[in-house]
Amino acid sequence: MPLEDTVGDPDLDTPLSFTLSPAMLFHALMGSASAVHTGWQSCIDNALVVSELIATDDRVGNYCRLVEQEFVEDEQPDTVWHDWTLEIRIDPVLITGHWQLPATAHPSEWEWNAREARRAFERACVLFGRRTRPGVVVDESAPAVPSVPRASRH
Repeated sequence: MPLEDTVGDPDLDTPLSFTLSPAMLFHALMGSASAVHTGWQSCIDNALVVSELIATDDRVGNYCRLVEQEFVEDEQPDTVWHDWTLEIRIDPVLITGHWQLPATAHPSEWEWNAREARRAFERACVLFGRRTRPGVVVDESAPAVPSVPRASRH
């Protein structure tokens, strides 16, 4: 870098670059998740989504999103599962963490999973220059098991 470019403070819009791997994001953001994985396509089924938050990098199309899903698996037709999924897209790679539990789990388990997934989302938003603020959500009573869509594990 020429000396004249180092005089004064760098511009606030100066692009920064660094090496980041899925393993680093798993470790830094998703250490408490039930499962983590990478992929080229999203494992989120839009028919199963009950809520979604998204933060995007409008310049290049990268994003992170926190999705809540509910589903029943073929192997356990009497169990409704609730899944908080943090999905991060950087270039073509998807980095995903799941916090899952049965819908009938104790409220303290629900709160712990929700809090962990929310914290991971809040931290991931920083990658895209976004901040989050707490809000209020009204939970509706869960529908009867037969109306919950079926899904299989990925």
